Amino acid sequence: MKKFDIKNIKIRKVSVDELDDRMLLMNLYLTQVLTLIIGLAWIFFQGRNPFSLLAVPEGSAFLYWGFGLAAAVVAVDLILSRWIPEEAADDGGVNERLFRRRPVWHILVISFIVAVCEEMLFRGALQHAFGPYWTSILFAAIHVRYLRHWIPTGLVFSISYALGWIYIQTDTLWAPIAAHFAIDMVMGLIIRFRRET
Repeated sequence: MKKFDIKNIKIRKVSVDELDDRMLLMNLYLTQVLTLIIGLAWIFFQGRNPFSLLAVPEGSAFLYWGFGLAAAVVAVDLILSRWIPEEAADDGGVNERLFRRRPVWHILVISFIVAVCEEMLFRGALQHAFGPYWTSILFAAIHVRYLRHWIPTGLVFSISYALGWIYIQTDTLWAPIAAHFAIDMVMGLIIRFRRET
């Protein structure tokens, strides 16, 4: 039987172009599972019940906050995309690869999973500990593919801060989840159905 030797593990930087579709999806889902596990553990160690954060609130006001923020974010993004050169908003082709040939149902699934997992960690756990400002810095930092350009980094920070703000205003995690879901879904659908120029 061959012995496992940890010294033989080699880590190298891989570009998105080197990943096939299956590996890209596995990477996405694995990072979301890890995000959710870290978020749930952090909330648990804060002495809070992570499942109470997912209690659906009475009324639909949280949806107005969430979808209202999403509409504002999408509008700002579409307006900025008219004046900002494409290379200044480049994410290394990750979003293009994730959404361009994906069926609509899968875009919805990806958007929902990402929204729940990331909001559980960032708004549910980290914002409780550090507040919306520092949480937004961490949120922007983990979206490393945007860090090469200041405009998308600033947008990701601003969106995160707005997600934190509506969480405070509504006192339910479902408002930022709804906003995050709608933003990712609409942007994914735009990429999916955009005509090549």
